[in-house]
Formats: sequence, structure tokens, C-alpha cells
Amino acid sequence: MTALAASMVSVSANAGALTLSGGASINIGGYSGENQNNATSFTMGNGITASGSGELDNGMTVSVSFELDNGDLAGSGPFDNHSVTVSSEDLGTLKFSGHGGDSAASSIDGTVAGDIWDGFNSALATTTTGQTVSASGGVNNSVFYTLPEVMEGVSIFASYNPQVSGTSEAETGYGLTYTGIEGLSFSYAITDENTGVTGTSGEQTAWKATYAYGPVTVGMSNNDFDVGATGTDQETDSYSIAYTVSDELSISYGTEEISTSGKAVNAEYSAIVASYTAGGLTLTGKMEEAENVDGTTDSDADQEYWMLGAAFAF
Repeated sequence: MTALAASMVSVSANAGALTLSGGASINIGGYSGENQNNATSFTMGNGITASGSGELDNGMTVSVSFELDNGDLAGSGPFDNHSVTVSSEDLGTLKFSGHGGDSAASSIDGTVAGDIWDGFNSALATTTTGQTVSASGGVNNSVFYTLPEVMEGVSIFASYNPQVSGTSEAETGYGLTYTGIEGLSFSYAITDENTGVTGTSGEQTAWKATYAYGPVTVGMSNNDFDVGATGTDQETDSYSIAYTVSDELSISYGTEEISTSGKAVNAEYSAIVASYTAGGLTLTGKMEEAENVDGTTDSDADQEYWMLGAAFAF
């Protein structure tokens, strides 16, 4: 019994402590347009993240993260995104993602306008199919490696996904970020999309640039998804400008355009967002507009969305 008690104490001491984090927010918003599914509704944040980290005797830092969000997994389990990260100054950072990981290209393919398209993708009537931005894999059971700093202002990263299912081959990607000029950030990445099936292999390339000068920040980004299958090539261009009025108030405007092979016209999006922070309270308001979301000029393909939200930090 003494040995058993000692063993239990040892296991407890080696197990890392996890902390829970989440946010409190209340939002109200609604869509307008022909044949809309969603009326005005209230929403709130529903995700909790359990995370912890510690330093090993050899100086390496290990951290783990589990997102509790059963809704995203449609009842298949309590966890959504989850990962383990091992890092050191000499070896860099290696992140293994059981779910919710990124390839090199998909890690930077979010538009500078904030992925406006995503809010219209699932909100439309069943008679209209919203546009979805294509991305290379690496989401599940993949690794993402960031090298130690090779020179000031330069960060190099790479991704690997074995894609062991079926006849697919391994998917690899690499990229870099440059921040050597004050106010400037530029990222570029490329990832092979190799499914092992004739006509469905290719690559995704993405780049993103932002420049801040005083209270003004401008940005532009491009995401090019090019595979062999007909009708799947896609390019997404985005632009944004943000103005910090004061420490509390900021305003931004952004646009996105998605060109997909086989579609008659490009899908176009725009949004204006205002945010005000006072103490632990952040108020946000946005107006978004979408045109030709299904690649046609049908009246169903034009939509609008508005939202008011309050987020609390404590």
C-alpha cells in the first residue's frame, strides 16, 4: 500500500496542471436578401480551451491545448482543436495537431479583410450555394515546424501531413515571414496538394502584406488554389485599411473577391467594422455586403449582414 501510494503521488506530480480559458460575449445580428434562412438572432461564445505548459530539465518547453466545443464535432466527441507543442531557442518550435492544424499555406491564407466570405457561406437559402475558399490540407494529425530565427526579422516555417489514408502521398509545405522593416509584415507560403488521384493534385500558394504608419494600417493578400481537376482552381484577393482613432476607438474597411473556374462571375464581399473598448468591455458593430456569392448574377446571390456585439474581459 505504501508503494502504491508513492506511485500515485508520483503520477500526480508529473501530470501537468491545465487551466481553462474562455470569453463572455453577447451578439445580435441578421441577414437580409431574397430567400434568406436566418432571421435576426442572438448568439454567444460557446468555446472553452484547456491549456497548460511546463519546462523540461533539458530546457525545452512543452505545452498542450484542448478546445472544448462539442458543436463543431457534431456529437462525435468533446474536443475540437487540440495540439501539443515542443519548443526551445536552439531547436525552434514543433507543433503536432490532432485536429485543427494548418499547412504552411493555410496558416496565412486568411484574408486581410477578415474572411468576410465565411459569414455568408452557410447562411444562405438552400437554393443558393455560398462560396467557400479552398485550402490545402494539414488539418488533422499533421506537424508544423518553425525554425529558430535565422536572421533578424525573418521567420521560416514548414508543414508535413503524411496523408496515410487511401493512396495519397505526403503533403509538404514551407513559407517565411519578414518583419525587418518597422511597420511592415510580409508572409509567403506554398503547400503541395497531392491526393494520389489523377487530376486532383496541385498546390496552394498564399501571400499577405500589411504596413502600419501611425494610426493607419493597410493590407493586401492573395490565395491561389490550383489543382488538376477541372472547376476547382480558385483565387482570392483581399484589401483592407484600418484607422485607429484613439486608444479606445478603431474603424476598418475591407474587400474580398473570389474567382473560381467554371463560375460565370466573381463573388465580391465588403465590410466596415467599428470597435470601441472601455475597461474590460469591447463593443463591436459591423455591416457586410456580398454579391454573386454563388458565382451567378441571380438576385438570390446578393446578401447583407449586420451585427452588434459586446465582449467582456475579466
